[in-house]
Amino acid sequence: MRKQVEDSLAKIRPMLQADGGDVELVDVEDGVVKVRLRGACAGCPGAKMTLQMGVERRLKQDVPGVKSVVSV
Repeated sequence: MRKQVEDSLAKIRPMLQADGGDVELVDVEDGVVKVRLRGACAGCPGAKMTLQMGVERRLKQDVPGVKSVVSV
């Protein structure tokens, strides 16, 4: 599952980098994906929305078994 998550994040990453941010995969455990937002995304007021509506939505579409995405 971790490889599938990494591949999916690679598709999302260019959009985040275009706004000065990035996402780092920390861990995948029991369907919960733990990520760390970096750069402009780390302090952005819209980071929670980006995480839920962007990252989590895409991962759930691409990777069967993803239950949620949390920022650590």
